[in-house]
Amino acid sequence: MDSKKKWIAATVAIVLVTNVCTYFGSGVINSLLSRNTGTLTASQYGQAQKWQKLFYVKEQLDEYYDGEIDEDAMLEGAIKGMTESLGDPYTVYFNEEEYADFNTQTEGNYSGVGLQVKADGDNIVVVGIFDESPAKNAGILPNDVIEKVDDTSVSGSELEKAVSLMKGAEGTTVRLTLYRESKGEFEVTLTRAQISIKTISGEMIDSEVGLIEVTMFDNNTAQNFRNMLEELKGKGMKSLIIDLRGNPGGLLNECVSMASNFIEENQVVVSTVDKYENTKKYRSEGGAAIGMPLVILTDEGSASASEIFAGAIRDYKLGTLVGATTFGKGVVQTILEAGDGTALKVTVSKYYTPNGENINKTGIKPDVEVEYPESLLTEEYDRSKDPQFTKALEIAKSKIQ
Repeated sequence: MDSKKKWIAATVAIVLVTNVCTYFGSGVINSLLSRNTGTLTASQYGQAQKWQKLFYVKEQLDEYYDGEIDEDAMLEGAIKGMTESLGDPYTVYFNEEEYADFNTQTEGNYSGVGLQVKADGDNIVVVGIFDESPAKNAGILPNDVIEKVDDTSVSGSELEKAVSLMKGAEGTTVRLTLYRESKGEFEVTLTRAQISIKTISGEMIDSEVGLIEVTMFDNNTAQNFRNMLEELKGKGMKSLIIDLRGNPGGLLNECVSMASNFIEENQVVVSTVDKYENTKKYRSEGGAAIGMPLVILTDEGSASASEIFAGAIRDYKLGTLVGATTFGKGVVQTILEAGDGTALKVTVSKYYTPNGENINKTGIKPDVEVEYPESLLTEEYDRSKDPQFTKALEIAKSKIQ
């Protein structure tokens, strides 16, 4: 995500010329419309006419509704309705609590159940489970579909809502209704715990091949990756496997910085193009591992920033991609702060790999396709049984001169 910006509320043009936001009266709107003196442009005038129904409904509810009205909840519902109407699960309005939760995730820790999820059409699908988490202990598996959080049904367009509902105070419980193809619908009750997200882990597989696993791109990922890279080089690493399986993405700048370790300085890592055809190129900062033989592990859960990384390595022919086709999220979001601790996360552009490919809804096909058997998903992970890793190790060893 790009740098944070202040969100100027210009969606209702009339707000720019009056204090109508504090009155909400259709009478005020109609008064303005009937005496348009040139303050509003023709476009603004048309927008005001279109949006006056919103304020008309508010006025009628104030006058006739026989019950308590929570104006804050009403305003939040109206704003969330606007974002949800777009049908884009990545464009979301955060209230104060949701925005705080979102920030804790990008900072590397939060209280919840330890799941990584993605929107896949109408479904919310599990793509990763953190070790020693409530979700891991309950036996939740990748590709499980989350249907309900407590008694609230959730769908792919409500991804952030589902994530927010699963988070909560440490020690409290949450009930998930899930669907698994081999099991059908089932429920689990989880006790929320503090989740420390360790996005980078690494080790030497043998005396020459190193492995670095990257679970997401948070504020610390690039620096921690660089530290691990130097540690493994110091242990004699001559070839490297980078495991991006189940990595849902994260912060764009962190991804670019991580990719810079392997790409010549000033080469384009990724380009973004917005609705106005403005292009921004993110270039390599250069790094200390130029020429390091690489193998990149990907699967259906590798999304967004993971795909940017994999796409750049593929396009510059710097490594071999092994595993399964990636998720296919080729759009970029930014955060626009809306005041009072709230924010809008909005899709602002599409991204393109160095060769100019946008992989949205298609994904990146690996150079070497290896299926991960579904039967292994129900077992405790054993690297010796992992066919994708086995092939990656074989290729990594073959690259050593």
